[in-house]
Amino acid sequence: MLNSINPKSAVPIYRQIMDQIRRRVAAGLLVPGERLPSVRELAGQLLINPNTAARVYRDLEREGLLETRRGEGTYIAADATALARSERSRLLRERLEEVAGEARSFGISDEVALRLFRDILLALHSSRKDRP
Repeated sequence: MLNSINPKSAVPIYRQIMDQIRRRVAAGLLVPGERLPSVRELAGQLLINPNTAARVYRDLEREGLLETRRGEGTYIAADATALARSERSRLLRERLEEVAGEARSFGISDEVALRLFRDILLALHSSRKDRP
């Protein structure tokens, strides 16, 4: 279900896992009604403390992304699709802020950065048209 975690990262493990689940929902890789591994299964897969896995599920349930069904397990919530839309925007904005900061640190003007971004979008758009 999840890629992996980086124990050496400055980002806490539980945040890495939460971010991966959010990204997978935002990308449509995890869909409403899909069952997630149990807390113990997730902890075993990622070699983490079960309390960490439980915290991830509890926090994502509070956000409305997950729902726990007593005796059945933890699932992607029915209204996760709406949350996924806003999550996609949030994640993109976060990434664009990083790129904008990098452009500034390189001394690239806003106009040049915008032109580069537009050119990349246009190239991606035209390459998708060329696919069979």
